[in-house]
Amino acid sequence: MTEKKAEKVKKPQVKTRQTAAKKTAAKESVESKSTCRPVYIVDGCRTPYIKARNKPGPFSASDLAVSAGRELLSKLQIDPKSLDEVILGCMIPSPEEANIARVVSLRLGCGKNVPAYTVQRNCASGMQAIDSALKDIAMGRCDLVLAGGTESMSHSPLQFDRSGVNWFAGLATAKTFGAKLKSFAAFRPSYLKPVIVLLKGLHDHVADIGMGHTAEKLAHKFEISREAMDKFALDSHKKAASAIKNGDLSDEVVPVYDSNGTCYQVDDGIRADSSMEKLAKLRPFFDRPVGLVTAGNSSQVTDGAAVLVLASEEAVKKYNLKVKAVIKDVEWAGLDPEVMGLGPVFASTPILERNNLGLNDVDYWEINEAFAAQVLGCLKAWESSDFCKNELGLKKAMGKLDLKKLNISGGAIALGHPVGSSGARIVLHLVNTLHKNKSKRGIATICIGGGQGGAMLVETV
Repeated sequence: MTEKKAEKVKKPQVKTRQTAAKKTAAKESVESKSTCRPVYIVDGCRTPYIKARNKPGPFSASDLAVSAGRELLSKLQIDPKSLDEVILGCMIPSPEEANIARVVSLRLGCGKNVPAYTVQRNCASGMQAIDSALKDIAMGRCDLVLAGGTESMSHSPLQFDRSGVNWFAGLATAKTFGAKLKSFAAFRPSYLKPVIVLLKGLHDHVADIGMGHTAEKLAHKFEISREAMDKFALDSHKKAASAIKNGDLSDEVVPVYDSNGTCYQVDDGIRADSSMEKLAKLRPFFDRPVGLVTAGNSSQVTDGAAVLVLASEEAVKKYNLKVKAVIKDVEWAGLDPEVMGLGPVFASTPILERNNLGLNDVDYWEINEAFAAQVLGCLKAWESSDFCKNELGLKKAMGKLDLKKLNISGGAIALGHPVGSSGARIVLHLVNTLHKNKSKRGIATICIGGGQGGAMLVETV
């Protein structure tokens, strides 16, 4: 990376309409000449999202993906060996799970001849896996693909810092008794201080800013109050609790069993008894003591997996599959890492333009809830004429999104945000929501640490 690229960005620099327009025109030109095949979402399922509780949870990331994949393939009566490939998103696989997609593929019984690969795009890794499957099927390389994401954030490792690593290296290479004695004499207790990998991953080291601080910036930029953030968080918990009570997730979430026979059936981070009073008592977590972002209005550290089966028309006919949706459009956007939470705005807006849609022409939206301030910031950005003109190059504001269309079963604030899995979860739940409500189209969109956004437009079949 050049020195110029590594410089910290002082002022948010995001895509202009000119850049987006060129990108849209290029895509339309390619699409008009292409012979890409339609790609269908057959079905999917996920594990319960299990809240991390300051120690490794009962399941590794591959355990979770295998549990979800086994249930899905059994439900669809698909022989694992019939798959053309397996693609999974995962950010923190354990040392025993190198290329975790291959590990999961073999454990599912796909056999040695089914290739598998792992993708990483931070919070959107699960959505990237679906997009990668989409491209392979559309290009004719594959017909039947298992794609999704998994993460066991509670299993994030502890490491030694460089001084500790160097000391251990010196001790290991010392040949004589004197050299070993000298190495022991150089020991300092600080060498054993652990580095928490999870916290490292939640910090953008290029822009030198934590993910929580990006949410604080959006709260300041759009004048979002602490009360509004807490209200959004409370609504997320209420909607999630109601969805479980009403059985809205029963076809989506499959139970998992640990080695002791304990059954995990529902997302366990939901606080049905939460209240504005309880949320108001929480102290700022990232920008102490004056910040607005708290643990209560942020997504939770969680373990979970979500997988889907994608198929070509040929595979649908060959295996007599019923399909739920077709993927119509995908967009990836780059923006300033310091306002990464606006990624959904920059990724979704070009999709809306290409498909001649307004915000409320979309029946349902899933915007991943990294932070309440981040989702509210996206809504404010679309409502702002100045933002839409200056940052998106539009002639006027996109408008106000009907909140009845947004995250109707709650989101990551209540359910949790296992980073490798969330992008797949929101696509899966969006498809199921459209299907159950006999609606036509929806957009799943997600912000991405490092300054990106992803969005996917799907329509029911």
